Amino acid sequence: MHRILWYSFLFLALPIFGQSEQLAKNYIEQGAYEKALSIYQKLHKRNPTRTNYLLGLVSTYQQLEQFDTAEETLLTCIQKKPKNSILYAELGHLYEVMDSTEKAKKYYNKALAVFDENMSQTYSLAQTFEKYNLLDQAAAVYEKGMAANPGANFYSHLAKIYGEQGKLEKMFNSYLSLLKLQPNYRNIVQRNINQYITENPFDETNGIFRKLLIKKLQQDPDDIIYNELLSWLFVQQKEFKKAFVQEKAIYKRKNQGLQRIVNLARIAIGDKDIKSATEILDYILKAPAGNDIKLTAHKIILKAKTDDADPKEYKKINEQYLYVFDTYGTASETIGLQIDYAHFLAFHQDRKQEGFDFLKRLIDEERLSRFQSSRAKMKIADILVLDQKFNKALIYYTQVQNALKNNFLAQDARFKVAKTSYYKGDFSWAQTQLDVLKSSTSQLIANDAMELSLIISDNSLEDSTQTALKIFARGDLLAYQNKNKEAIAQYEQILTKHKGEKIEDEAFLRQAKLYEKEREYEKAKVNYLKIIEFYPEDILVDDAYYWLAELYVNTLDQPEKAKELYEKLIFNHADSIYFVSARKKYRMLRGDAIN
Repeated sequence: MHRILWYSFLFLALPIFGQSEQLAKNYIEQGAYEKALSIYQKLHKRNPTRTNYLLGLVSTYQQLEQFDTAEETLLTCIQKKPKNSILYAELGHLYEVMDSTEKAKKYYNKALAVFDENMSQTYSLAQTFEKYNLLDQAAAVYEKGMAANPGANFYSHLAKIYGEQGKLEKMFNSYLSLLKLQPNYRNIVQRNINQYITENPFDETNGIFRKLLIKKLQQDPDDIIYNELLSWLFVQQKEFKKAFVQEKAIYKRKNQGLQRIVNLARIAIGDKDIKSATEILDYILKAPAGNDIKLTAHKIILKAKTDDADPKEYKKINEQYLYVFDTYGTASETIGLQIDYAHFLAFHQDRKQEGFDFLKRLIDEERLSRFQSSRAKMKIADILVLDQKFNKALIYYTQVQNALKNNFLAQDARFKVAKTSYYKGDFSWAQTQLDVLKSSTSQLIANDAMELSLIISDNSLEDSTQTALKIFARGDLLAYQNKNKEAIAQYEQILTKHKGEKIEDEAFLRQAKLYEKEREYEKAKVNYLKIIEFYPEDILVDDAYYWLAELYVNTLDQPEKAKELYEKLIFNHADSIYFVSARKKYRMLRGDAIN
């Protein structure tokens, strides 16, 4: 009966102890150390075996500079538990706080000596040393603990410590050992390694990682994880052909399809390396694979070539599209390619009616799914906007909205309804649609909706006639129609006739991006500089900093000026969407080891 009552008391007391400890921690955060001390003294007295109560008590004594009492408390506990290595480490830290360096070293070494006799406290002791930034000791504990127990896995902890110590080869080696045991940690490991490597293939840290991977691959050629990581490294360095070599090796040995190679081609295209992407996709087209993957390859490369083509190349691209249709047909299987071809006709060759008729036939004659039909109608509507047939375009966009409620494509259609209304000067209806889209599940659409909504609202308050806004919308339409020079002239009207109005900085930015497309880089630079000079507190100044820095480093070959702009963006605009990218590029230009 007495035992039952005791267990009942203990069961009820546990939450009370927990609440008391949390209260003590709150007092410490508030600097009320005397109150915290009173609680920890009671907790430690009730349960002297609980290490967390003891450490809370000692820490509070230290905060109150009651060092002798803290020392006496730890020494008493050590007498009772002479095999507890953590207590020696804590006493060493106390002496370090008291500036007794020799005593601190003595007890740190004593902690390691006691640990050598009983390695069951590997994690706890290493964490204690890490807490006090004693990285050499923490690493030694983890290493000894793993040597004594081959089943233990402290590789991630060791990798973190080695990284902080600058022992990069050991860090990489620990991460690779972790992946051998737990391959599902791949994304985490790559994210951590990515903090150290750069885009520069000649960077020393990149070289250390590359050599280690090659060495591991030679030692264990059957484990494709090293090929996969080499491919990943080459992608970070934008060496897509070298990544392709690794991907081919993976494909031949793994025999799990060509999707990884397709993904590599997409990355190369995203980085504007059309030559490498073409070589990669040609390999797919020659490989033994089904029509689906080959059509995907055709689609990717033709769209990339179209987006980057000179008008002189249009005839050859047109022939390539027709060759694909002759080979694979024009039924629903090639729907994506047919939509791209219609876009190519209308937007690049100014053959709007042909593009429209091509898609109309597709909808009328082929048995398409609701989704396929909606995609075709979206492109028809885009072509009608291009041709300034706004009302007809709105009908098609609305049909897509009704056919695919709550789908991403329906939200995109709603945004295009707003954009089309904006182009035609119906700002009120555009604003109504944008207000709905601000809470879109697609972050990209929500951001675009917010941006356009602000342009309309900000430039409707000061000018009830919306004169400048109408000119600006006309410029946006001309840019959409790929009439870059006419669009630049349209924005210029705002810069000359509506100086000082809110929309001026938007016009500078829009014009700058078009100048870059037209390869008039000095004019683009001037526009970015004007935004920085005249609108230093405006919402677009971080855009100006970032894009001017990109212009300096990628086109004008002035990396020092780019570095200055990245630095200003980092220190003055930490909330910018460009912050992470700017920080990494700044460190790379400065020659840092990225960590």
